[in-house]
Amino acid sequence: MLAEAGWSRAQIRDGLARFANVDFAVPVPKPRPELSARDVFMYLLMFAALYLSAYQLGNLAFQLINLAFPDQLSPFANVVAGQKIRWATATLIVAFPVFLFVASRIARDIAEEPARRNSAVRRWLTYLTLFVAATVLIGDTIALIFNLLNGELTVRFVLKAVVVALIAGSGFGYYLWSSKADDEALAR
Repeated sequence: MLAEAGWSRAQIRDGLARFANVDFAVPVPKPRPELSARDVFMYLLMFAALYLSAYQLGNLAFQLINLAFPDQLSPFANVVAGQKIRWATATLIVAFPVFLFVASRIARDIAEEPARRNSAVRRWLTYLTLFVAATVLIGDTIALIFNLLNGELTVRFVLKAVVVALIAGSGFGYYLWSSKADDEALAR
């Protein structure tokens, strides 16, 4: 009947998914997630701490690579690397525990109230993270191929490309898995 009324398949699927599959004479709607200022704060803080931690982890790895494979044309590289290592370490000491703490609080809230998996902020920021990680992986691959074709593929560059791929790839893989797990849990 909905299709005859002009609803698309996606709209029908979405509309019917809003009702619980229970044995009752009247259709029972599923609980709708609420968007609270607390949720927005927690998710923004978690993802900001994640982005900051990922960036500074990459920065730290880059500086260690710079020390292991120094650029002979840059005489002050070791001084600059030392400063960047201290900054990245300080940032990771603060940001990564914040990420872990907030992520564990969110996980606990979801365990207590599974409907929170459907938070609009959670979904938007998860897909934004997937987008950022995918574009970083694409850019990293383009840079790697460009330098290969240009004949400028050095050990230092390859190691840095691997670092970027590992950090972005692990974030992409985790949040893709998390998104699928949310979808499966919400379908039950």
